[in-house]
Amino acid sequence: MKEYAVLTVIGRDRTGVVARITNFLFEQHANIEALEEQVTRGQFSMTLQASWSGPAVHHAGLASGLANLAQSLGMEIKVRWFDPRRRQRLALMVTAETHCAQALLEAWKSGRLGADPAILLSNRRDLAGLARQHKLPYVFIPWENRAAAETQALELIEKHQADFIVLARFMKILSPNFVWRYKNKIINIHPSLLPSFPGPQAYRQAYEYGVKLIGVTAHFVSMRLDEGPIIAQASAPIPSNATLKQIVAVGQRLESRTLLKAVRLYLSKRLDVHWGVVKAV
Repeated sequence: MKEYAVLTVIGRDRTGVVARITNFLFEQHANIEALEEQVTRGQFSMTLQASWSGPAVHHAGLASGLANLAQSLGMEIKVRWFDPRRRQRLALMVTAETHCAQALLEAWKSGRLGADPAILLSNRRDLAGLARQHKLPYVFIPWENRAAAETQALELIEKHQADFIVLARFMKILSPNFVWRYKNKIINIHPSLLPSFPGPQAYRQAYEYGVKLIGVTAHFVSMRLDEGPIIAQASAPIPSNATLKQIVAVGQRLESRTLLKAVRLYLSKRLDVHWGVVKAV
């Protein structure tokens, strides 16, 4: 039986990091199945998937060796074990709007999601009732200090063994420090047809420009705001006399459907991100 793990490596860039880590894994009889690394402004990040066949890998020995390697390199190295046959678990991050989170949770209850929500995290207290309704843990995290908030969120996501993250109208920007740890595993819904109208107040921008077609975009979160690889999009025509409130109502219905579609596409394991573009495989 195979065992699988994902390693994330983060720290200041230095020579030989990839070689030292892959050599160590070779010594641990690991098969490296995927590896992606990048350097941004001197910051190194790498995500590596490894597997072991035959005799079970010695988890404690691997963890100890990686800890020593991390100390030697002056980097953070974390390992997450996973079973590809197990149903995926997701962490929902929300703020105050209910429509996207509600759509995902209703799909889960009706058996149409294909994954299990593990926890709801929020920078507000507004959706605590929704979590209680679905018997899910809900944690309010004040977001005034982003670094501290993200540290707490990451610890909770790891504790609840979430495999990926869905931003269901979560209205805070995540730092590269957070995004690097879950590269192409954080799905966001944005209320415009990106690359048009990035950032906040997308519906207001559409209203003020008098657009005849509005849309929404589900995408993986990257280090650049609202520029991550696009998973799914949807659009709807807008009458010339529509009010901003009417535009928002149409957009929110699109958001719920498109975010659910994107999550289901992600779970189908038929998506590949190549040079910043999502392709079906």
